[in-house]
Amino acid sequence: MSKPSKTYTLEEVASHHTKDDLWTVIDGEVYDVTTFFDEHPGGDIILDAAGIDSTGIFEDVGHSFDARDILKNYHLGKLTKNKQGQNNDKN
Repeated sequence: MSKPSKTYTLEEVASHHTKDDLWTVIDGEVYDVTTFFDEHPGGDIILDAAGIDSTGIFEDVGHSFDARDILKNYHLGKLTKNKQGQNNDKN
């Protein structure tokens, strides 16, 4: 049985919006890309995605399959509309 995915609200994500604490949402998935900041090929532009649902930005740039694969390393969980944002199980 797989472990329930951690979920986060957009408000939680929004509190991580600096180069030293950088979370973003892409396609309903939450990523902590803080440690990728210095490696990002586009440089500081990644800050435009900090603390928001950046799906549109990510898609508009036309990121490669490799970029999508790299994202997996930074995955935290799923975006939820639930204010508590704990997990998806109903225990």
